[in-house]
Amino acid sequence: MIRILVADDHALVREGLRQILSEMPDVTAIDEAATGVEALQKAWKNDYDIILLDISMPGRSGLDVLKQLKNDKPSLKILMLSMHREDHYAVRAIKAGAYGYLTKESNPDELLEAVRRVCAGRKYISPSLAETLARHMENGAGRLLHEALSDREFEVMCMIASGKTAKEIAAELSLSVKTISTYRSRILCKMGMKNNAQLTHYTIQNRLLN
Repeated sequence: MIRILVADDHALVREGLRQILSEMPDVTAIDEAATGVEALQKAWKNDYDIILLDISMPGRSGLDVLKQLKNDKPSLKILMLSMHREDHYAVRAIKAGAYGYLTKESNPDELLEAVRRVCAGRKYISPSLAETLARHMENGAGRLLHEALSDREFEVMCMIASGKTAKEIAAELSLSVKTISTYRSRILCKMGMKNNAQLTHYTIQNRLLN
């Protein structure tokens, strides 16, 4: 029997996922978490067969939670679910130990198939993600400038490039404006750029924005 934890900061998304997953006859329990911290607390306290983990959550991001759980409970199966296209975060998630990566645009049948496969101990790699992984291997790690960024730096870079202010980013990530400014400085330094306009041009050129 399958026990699932759904971690997403949007109540409507959690409810929609619950309804889809309840169609599986072998699912016995579906638990929910609205933040990364809550997901960690529940994962430490309970035994789940699989966690559906959103990438963008307040405070600790899904990738942060993924890395923490793979360190604390390495056998735990985690399927990433995100609004971001596969070429944004999928490679990072798989390298960090995720069993698979789905976008929220995926249809219910694909979600159910992914959950079944992951619960059986297999990776779920969609055809488009397989192509993304292949391109990443061909290019070589670190060839693109943004590959030198940490997961949080990459997230902040994309938010800056989308036109959000430091105050808006800080509110969305539950961080201080000063912390966001520090991230911005690190990003510019690592990528050898001088301003937000150059970051925006880079992210558009490399199709990193939704």
